[in-house]
Amino acid sequence: MNKATFYGAGFPYRDFGKLPGKLIVLEGTDGVGRSTQVKKLRTWLEEEGYAVSDTGLTRSALTTSGIEAAKSGHTLGPITMSLFYAADFADRLENQIIPALQAGFVVLSDRYFYSVVARDSLRGINRLWSKQLYSIALKPDLILYMKASVPSLVMRLIHGRGLNYWESGMDLHLADNFYDSFVQYQSLILEQFDIMAEEYNFLTIDADQNPEIIFEDLKKPILELLYNRLAKGNKPK
Repeated sequence: MNKATFYGAGFPYRDFGKLPGKLIVLEGTDGVGRSTQVKKLRTWLEEEGYAVSDTGLTRSALTTSGIEAAKSGHTLGPITMSLFYAADFADRLENQIIPALQAGFVVLSDRYFYSVVARDSLRGINRLWSKQLYSIALKPDLILYMKASVPSLVMRLIHGRGLNYWESGMDLHLADNFYDSFVQYQSLILEQFDIMAEEYNFLTIDADQNPEIIFEDLKKPILELLYNRLAKGNKPK
C-alpha cells in the first residue's frame, strides 16, 4: 500500500499520504479461531523481522467500556449499537491502524467493518447506509476469510468458552435456546459473509481444518503480499 486508498471519502480533514505498511484482515464467524491465528501470525512475522501491530473490534479506549456495558444491558437499538461500533472503528483506524502503516508496520486486524455490516444486515439495517457509514474505511491489502461450517463452530465453542447471548443472536428471537439460535444465526451470518466475499474480494481459507494447517494456509498469501519487500536471499521458509 502506497497512497492511502479508502472505500469512500475517507477522512476528509486529513491527508495521510503514503502508507508503506501492509494491512491484513482476518474475517470470519464467531468461534472460527481468528484470535488464535492472529497471535500465531504475529509471532511468525516478528521472527521474520517485521514490525507488527494487531487490533480488533471494540479495542478503542474511547468505546470499549461503553460497548461492553451496552451489550450487558441489552437496552440499545440496532442503529445505536451500529454507531457505537462505527465510533470504535473510526478511532482505531485513525489513531492506531493508519499511524502503524505510516511507520511501515504490518497491521493484523482481527475483523474489520465487514463483521459489523453482516451483523447489522440481520438486524434490519440498510446495507447501503452501512456502506456509506464506513466510507472512511481504508482498503486492506489482504482480506483472509476463515470459513468454517456451523457444526464445526458449535463443537469448538461447546468444548471451549461456550455459547453466549450475542454470538447466538438471541436478540433476534430465532429460537428459545442458545444452541438452536446459534446454529440459525451463524448460518445467516455465513450467508452475509459469502455475499461480501464476492463484493470485497475476500480470499477464502478452509477453517474446518486443523489449526496448524489453517496457519500454513494463511501464511501463503501473506508471503505473496510481502514478497516484494523481502531482501533477495532472505525469503522466509
